[in-house]
Amino acid sequence: MERVIAIADTASWCCAMALVAVILVTALRESTTSPLETSTTTMTMRGERLAGRRPCDEIYVVGEGETLHTISDKCGDPFIVERNPHIHDPDDVFPGLVITLQPSKPL
Repeated sequence: MERVIAIADTASWCCAMALVAVILVTALRESTTSPLETSTTTMTMRGERLAGRRPCDEIYVVGEGETLHTISDKCGDPFIVERNPHIHDPDDVFPGLVITLQPSKPL
């Protein structure tokens, strides 16, 4: 009986070490992906239709480092929050968020 317990204990340790190795390899692989590769992949996953859009179309995808204020200045739409009821907190804007605009500045 003690031999069976020892074998089970060894097998548990091997499985735990394998799981730790997989987690480390996955974490290292994700950290070595450049931001450019990530954003390109994200745009491809959303479809080529969004990748070719002009910056201030009626449907706008928030980019890295953008705020509602910078988007408003760039596109000339001071009423972004009013047109987008899904934005509950104007400070909680993240890359990939889709918003509706009424751009007034010609491109």
